Amino acid sequence: MTTTFPEGFLWGGATAANQFEGGYNEGGKGLSIQDVMPQGGMSPSTEGPTADNLKLIGIDFYHRYQEDIALFAEMGFKVFRLSIAWSRIFPKGDEETPNEEGLAFYDRVFDELAKYNIEPLVTISHYETPLHLAREYNGWTSRELIGFYERYCRTLFERYGNRVKYWLTFNEINSVLHLPFMSGGIETPKSELTEADLYQAVHHELVASARATRLAHELMPDAQVGCMILAMPTYPLTPDPADVVSAMNALHMNYAFGDIHCRGEYPGYLLRYFRDNGIELDITAQDREDLKNTVDFVSFSYYMSICETADPTKGTRGKGNILGGVANPTLEASEWGWQIDPQGLRVVLNDYWDRWQKPLFIVENGLGAMDELVDLDGTKTVEDDYRISYLNDHLVQAREAVADGVELMGYTTWGCIDMVSASTAQMSKRYGFIYVDRNDDGSGTLERYRKKSFDWYRGVIASNGARLK
Repeated sequence: MTTTFPEGFLWGGATAANQFEGGYNEGGKGLSIQDVMPQGGMSPSTEGPTADNLKLIGIDFYHRYQEDIALFAEMGFKVFRLSIAWSRIFPKGDEETPNEEGLAFYDRVFDELAKYNIEPLVTISHYETPLHLAREYNGWTSRELIGFYERYCRTLFERYGNRVKYWLTFNEINSVLHLPFMSGGIETPKSELTEADLYQAVHHELVASARATRLAHELMPDAQVGCMILAMPTYPLTPDPADVVSAMNALHMNYAFGDIHCRGEYPGYLLRYFRDNGIELDITAQDREDLKNTVDFVSFSYYMSICETADPTKGTRGKGNILGGVANPTLEASEWGWQIDPQGLRVVLNDYWDRWQKPLFIVENGLGAMDELVDLDGTKTVEDDYRISYLNDHLVQAREAVADGVELMGYTTWGCIDMVSASTAQMSKRYGFIYVDRNDDGSGTLERYRKKSFDWYRGVIASNGARLK
């Protein structure tokens, strides 16, 4: 008997405001860190917005949200993951009162989703700290951001609590250790930051996340709050026990974020790491009490796995991911060097379920590729069989995890519509079921076209995964 996905499984797609929304200077919006990052997450920022920053317009969801949501509904989406641009609600981030025009924009978006019975899954902070908070406070290195974030959350919960049931506090919270500006709004160059600086910023985010969780439960008793982690299964490069320990240590560095969100305290292995490396954090008694407000579910992104080894002369460092690691000699890679490992998704799901016993939600998974728009019998489309194959193989493994007993809430593919890449700031790195006519030089009509994968995903949703091969 073939196991199917649970009844009521939340099928959909995922986006981020800074990559597709546009309208960067409309409706009272302030600047975010993304508005000064024209080259993507690994590059230095500019003084202000520049003409080569594709994210300023994105794919213009700000003006085309009705058209796009109608396309999502056509595919049968049950859920749509989007983020709210913090600087659209609080333009500088530290104001006392919010920007009503920004709040009204998301009112319209949520109303449009409700029209099609699509549940919003809202990421509160997705790589877009208000620029003022980065430049005046050095982002999350400052404890003051906890209060600003809490005020922002209260505003969202009071305004949208009757329409939004699912919330995520921070996107890929573990990435701040590797991308401090993009993930944490930390303006100090990474080369000048100590590990203590980075972990202190992480601590502030963890406390803010826990406070947001408590506030959500107070204001919205029926709401569910999740953390969001960049998942990276890590295998030993060889059976050598030293490689196994290396892989264990690497996994611990990612587990820590889920452990704290799910268990409400710092795990022993992380405290040992702090001791061994002379890292002393400012953790107050109130912080420890706040951290006990644990999440309802765990969400994560999954794109690839890595290997680790104790021998630095073995293997080659993997390309394309921000968490390092050694390339797996048994796996193929995408055009951007991301190794493709569908079974790794089953590994992650079982691992996280066994570890935390919290419902899981795959909120990012997809294939970035160079798509070619073609004309088939007068209809423009993309023959993206490679994407269909990638997603099919990963969903089969997710279904296997369900058969293993994992409680899985839903699945939202990353970039259900083409948008600007976070890591490279390219339009040509496409993930979507919907092709958007915009190019890396900013040219294009912004017209939308259904790819071959559009109809395939519609069939997957309609059959609750039964049509997977």
